[in-house]
Amino acid sequence: MTETLKHDTGRTGLGGASALFAIRLATGLVQGLALYLLYLAADSRVWPETQPVVFGALALAAGYVPVVVLAGVGRVKPLALIFWAAAAAGVLALLGAHDVARQVLKPHEEPPFLSFPVLAFGAAALFIAHHLIVPAIRERRWIVDYPDYFDIAWKAGVQLALSLGFTGAFWILLHLGAALFKMIGLAFLQHLLSEAWFAIPVTALVFATAVQLTDVRDGLIRGVRTVALMLLSWLLLVITVLVGGFLFALPFTGLDGLWETRSATALVLSAAAALIVLINTAYQDGRADNLPPVVLRYGVRAASVLIAPLIVLAAWGLALRIGQHGLTPDRIIAAACTLVGAVYGAGFLLAAVKPGGWMKPLERTNVAAAVLSVLVILALFSPLADPARLSVQDQVARLQRGMVSADTFDYDFLRFESGKAGETALRRLAASTDPRIARNARAAQARPWPSGDTAQGRQERKAAIRLKAVDGQSVPTSFVDQLDAQVDVLFSCNAETPCVVRSLDLNGDGRTDLLVATAREIVAFDQDSQGQWRVTGRYGFTCGRNAERMNEGLSKGVATAPAALPDLVVEGQRLRASLEVRCDATEPR
Repeated sequence: MTETLKHDTGRTGLGGASALFAIRLATGLVQGLALYLLYLAADSRVWPETQPVVFGALALAAGYVPVVVLAGVGRVKPLALIFWAAAAAGVLALLGAHDVARQVLKPHEEPPFLSFPVLAFGAAALFIAHHLIVPAIRERRWIVDYPDYFDIAWKAGVQLALSLGFTGAFWILLHLGAALFKMIGLAFLQHLLSEAWFAIPVTALVFATAVQLTDVRDGLIRGVRTVALMLLSWLLLVITVLVGGFLFALPFTGLDGLWETRSATALVLSAAAALIVLINTAYQDGRADNLPPVVLRYGVRAASVLIAPLIVLAAWGLALRIGQHGLTPDRIIAAACTLVGAVYGAGFLLAAVKPGGWMKPLERTNVAAAVLSVLVILALFSPLADPARLSVQDQVARLQRGMVSADTFDYDFLRFESGKAGETALRRLAASTDPRIARNARAAQARPWPSGDTAQGRQERKAAIRLKAVDGQSVPTSFVDQLDAQVDVLFSCNAETPCVVRSLDLNGDGRTDLLVATAREIVAFDQDSQGQWRVTGRYGFTCGRNAERMNEGLSKGVATAPAALPDLVVEGQRLRASLEVRCDATEPR
């Protein structure tokens, strides 16, 4: 991740740069301690775990910023590195804070509260930005020569892969040693490896050591990079033939099969990304003394022409899906990837057809696309272009314009898949003057988990539910009105076997509760302060054939009895017993 002036290829190359080694070890130690303190806060339920937004911001910054220091030390002046690391920490903290703030965190949600996309795209943006900024700082120019970008970025990629591999191998060996000791009755090492105070700091220290070891062997790293790029570049011919054949066959097969996959955009963008990466492995730094063989040069030109039609197909498929079903977070991210892909497609096409130096426009295209990628990622994972917020706005607008009916609208998307923006929109829909929209929105609010069903299918299942009250009672109208929220619980209540419903006050709070006997259990319901019916418990027979006669038994009557074991209160938390099942051997089964 950093350059040295010597290209040492022997073991003597490991002897220098002791100051850099000390700085990197200190950086690894600081990162390990920071991550351990965050782990300790999460485990002990103390600040900053009690403020998830702060925790997410600190976790993202602590996880990624030390890597910037490891990569930049020895390459740029200390003051410049401090400013760049501080700027990266600030941006990452803001991205992490926004990612957590936009979510609706469940009570069981565990730290670091960050979603996978912000972790993946945040790492990608940091890697790209670092290798745009560091050469500019070194050369004191906004744009440097392309070979400098290539040398630094691809060398860092090899170092990163080797360092991660070294860290993984270190832990494999530790666990192997622990297993050996355990065989002879010594489990101390196994216990030590399971301790967070040991595992987290040691992992950070080992990774920092790996970065140093790969950095001082500059000549060997370049050799590994050269071999890797050479091998990958020959794969370009394979993907070029496959993509070319795919595009050639499309006019004869038509596009219907492509659109029916529902993943056409992702597949086509993946093919375009593979072409872009492999073209760059063949082009490398573009110097005249580093030209690939003739067959690869023709392959690069052919592959560069294929990217543009792939991007057009991706944009077409995405536009069709958005036109039919509106925006979703995945489609917005796909649109952003398509935008970056369009820059690559246009630039590489120009490089392939423009006379003069071989593929020279590719260099400017790579730099422009890299800058655009960073800007797009920052926009997507900030309030500027938050995919969840934009998707919610579009979906609600489609409902209000009548492009989707009140009964087929995806309320579960607002409830479970779009964070606070979706919940806010769902509350507005629940107060809508349209009774169908309001009813469906309230039902979605009451659901504890996604229905896993289409809106139309859910309505059909709701219409098939049959309930039968006993002893002259009646099923509360409010419960019937809210059956949308109970479809998954009452799916066995049909015309052939209607479920028996009994009203009573189970917990002595003076309010009516319901017991509903389904095919396998008796389900208890009560109403919350907003009048929403919810499941509060389930009763089932553990022995005998009585489970087949739930309806019959509840029709005859029901009594309550004290619990076999009382609840325990430990440190202010109420614990309920899970009873062991012991059936009488003489009881019929």
